[in-house]
Amino acid sequence: MEVRINKYLSSAGYCSRREADRLLEQGRVTIDGIPAQMGSKVIDGQTVFVDGKSIIEEDEKILLAFYKPTGIVCTTTANQGDNNIVDYIGYPKRIYPVGRLDKDSEGLILMTNNGEMMDKILRSANGHEKEYIVTVNKEIDDSFIKAMSGGIYLAELDRTTKPCKVTALGKKTFRIILTQGLNRQIRRMCEYFGYRVEKLVRVRIMNIELGSLKSGTYRNVTEEEYHDLLRLTADSSNDPVMPAKKTGEKKR
Repeated sequence: MEVRINKYLSSAGYCSRREADRLLEQGRVTIDGIPAQMGSKVIDGQTVFVDGKSIIEEDEKILLAFYKPTGIVCTTTANQGDNNIVDYIGYPKRIYPVGRLDKDSEGLILMTNNGEMMDKILRSANGHEKEYIVTVNKEIDDSFIKAMSGGIYLAELDRTTKPCKVTALGKKTFRIILTQGLNRQIRRMCEYFGYRVEKLVRVRIMNIELGSLKSGTYRNVTEEEYHDLLRLTADSSNDPVMPAKKTGEKKR
């Protein structure tokens, strides 16, 4: 059987297909010692290396819900030191974040070694809900809630935000549910109206909730959560899922 090299790396739990394409462009992937190209295929028995490291498919499919603390960067590069989310968690197998949550924000992010699942979530990111609890530097009112709910033109991105659900929770705190993921979107939206975000916590991604997780800890998604996620991403796969048996905390 043969498979495209980007899908092979994704299925092996090394990275997403998008990241695999970047690795190929940078000439960091070889098949049987020969530099791989975009569209190269791998057949049974061939050896694949990235940066000189052998890549073998991982049988166990991992999907974690992690409470990212502030100050941690959602990158897989090693040059961030302890700020690198992968190094921070210190999980015994290679995993990487699904999407991003900016350094100054905290809350739920998914971590996986399942590149196929990651690609499906990222492809369906626009249209599926992500929920946040936000605290700003001054009191909010009904006009602010109404304005935040409508489309806002962000000049620095040259994009208009989609209408979203916003609910006041306190004098300076509100809940916002987005169906898109522009760069630092909530912070930019607040700044548009003269507010500064003091705390931003993501509490839900689609059907998966932060729940009672404490900052710096993780858990496996449950089997029910996993299959709901497959449904939401229109996945007909019957891939096995880990039982929700592990939790973890960054050791200091």
